[in-house]
Amino acid sequence: MPRLAAASLAGTAIEFYDFFVYGTAAALILGPLFFPTFSPMAGTLAAFATFGVGFVARPLGSVLFGHIGDRRGRRPVLVASLLLTGASTVAVGCVPTYDSIGVAAPLLLLVLRFLQGLGLGGEWGGAVLLAVEHAPARRRVLWSSFPQVGPALGFLIANGVVLGLSSALTEAQFAAWGWRVPFWAAGVLAVAGLWLRSSLAESPSFLGIDDHARVPLAEVVRHHWRLLLLTGGGLAIGYAIFYAVTTWSLAYGTERLGVSRGVMLTCIMGAVLVKGALTPVVALLGDHYGRRPLCLTGCAAAALWMFPMVALLATGAPLPMFLGFLGAMLAFITMFAVIAAYLPELYEPRVRCTGAAVGYNLGGVLGGALTPIVATALAEQGGRVPWGVAAYLTAIALFSLGCFALLPETRPVRVGSAAEAAAG
Repeated sequence: MPRLAAASLAGTAIEFYDFFVYGTAAALILGPLFFPTFSPMAGTLAAFATFGVGFVARPLGSVLFGHIGDRRGRRPVLVASLLLTGASTVAVGCVPTYDSIGVAAPLLLLVLRFLQGLGLGGEWGGAVLLAVEHAPARRRVLWSSFPQVGPALGFLIANGVVLGLSSALTEAQFAAWGWRVPFWAAGVLAVAGLWLRSSLAESPSFLGIDDHARVPLAEVVRHHWRLLLLTGGGLAIGYAIFYAVTTWSLAYGTERLGVSRGVMLTCIMGAVLVKGALTPVVALLGDHYGRRPLCLTGCAAAALWMFPMVALLATGAPLPMFLGFLGAMLAFITMFAVIAAYLPELYEPRVRCTGAAVGYNLGGVLGGALTPIVATALAEQGGRVPWGVAAYLTAIALFSLGCFALLPETRPVRVGSAAEAAAG
């Protein structure tokens, strides 16, 4: 289990590095390079729109790779998704800017961002299921939480690279070529990830399936549509929190508050570092107390913290901003530390890869794709303290709370039977 968990963590870290480095670039530099005819605010909104395309592609990727995972095995998904995401990310670093090729530049960004999202949509399901289906039942949340540490690690690496380049290069050098370096580095990371995953064994749950679903998505939609909608709605607030902190606030702090890029990145990275470190600890609570109680607690905490977080951000001071981000990340991880075990347990093995992955990535569309765009627009209409953003995030938290309240607990139930009970 330690070797398998390490390989799953490394893979998700690499793929989320690819995904996050685009978000950081969208917040800091892509607007003026690829949308120079727009105003600064419109350019940022346009860059965030290309960022959101990746979330739209993620459920499609979960359908594509979920089909492979349920029909051919979890292991092939890990290889194919890593190759697709890595190649797309490297290609982003090679796209000429608007000044060189005109409107073709942002169009290429859209296509490559879509392919990034397609690959990431398959990554999570494959990595999590290998951990969940190998793990002993009483420690299923703990072992499945290691792939959930991957996003935090990927974010820290992505932003650490950008922060280092920002410190070492002038603004002109960073705009000319420095922003491309983190995308090129994705190629090296992808090769390392493929090497780590080359010796992983196939999931015993998949090997034990006698009758594979012919069209897993059709079966999920027909028999488990309620689970699909509720899990997507429940996860929306987690995505909204994460991208409000890591993407929108970065743009808001640097553009509206005049805080330096280095200070903003340091505050955000500090909060994400604590979140990543605490993930296995919270997972132990999920093994002991159950999955649903922690999801409900995280949603309630998020609903209570969004207004204080926005107020602390508006100070523009490093310590208050860090505390605001930290509170949001703690609410986030209270939910997401248990999700990697919770979602697969809701579905029977024959459609588990598709059901869990589509539900997880549907939450990304509902909470992650629109949050930077909506928050940027709401902040533009408000004063120094963007209360509209806080109200928007609080509303999503309450919506997710209602969705989790309608889902069953799975800890005391045999894997797969919760889905059968819900369907029947």
